[in-house]
Amino acid sequence: MITIKPHHFVDILTALGDGLAEFQPHPYGHAVHTVAEKLLGNREIVLCIELGADDICLPCRHNINGLCDDIIDISFRPQAPESKREYNLLIDRRWAHRIGLQQNDQLTARELCLRLRDCTDNIEDIYRETPSDRTADRQTRLEKGIARFLQ
Repeated sequence: MITIKPHHFVDILTALGDGLAEFQPHPYGHAVHTVAEKLLGNREIVLCIELGADDICLPCRHNINGLCDDIIDISFRPQAPESKREYNLLIDRRWAHRIGLQQNDQLTARELCLRLRDCTDNIEDIYRETPSDRTADRQTRLEKGIARFLQ
């Protein structure tokens, strides 16, 4: 089982849609690369929805006792909170509401991807702090990633 934030799953799918074939370790030390490998290796792996620190966050150098101490670039999204933890929680709550998820819900990666496929026609309300051109690009990459994941 993998514990995962909704936006982390979305980010992995978006990277797939961008053509990423192999995920690499990140200087922060988070586990996107290992979690993505597990997801891509087994679409039926069970996911446990987490709105706090998930399996990707656990080894990250910014994970301090389960809380992210990183900040985000607000230069292109001045309405967003500067705290990455606060911003990500906002995005995760919006995704959870959109696809009908709650903390600790369990479903397979394929099931979560199917739910996303059925509700990604307009994601501007999820990323409302981000300029619409960036969100439109993200949506295109997400849709491609969903199709690639479900092949």
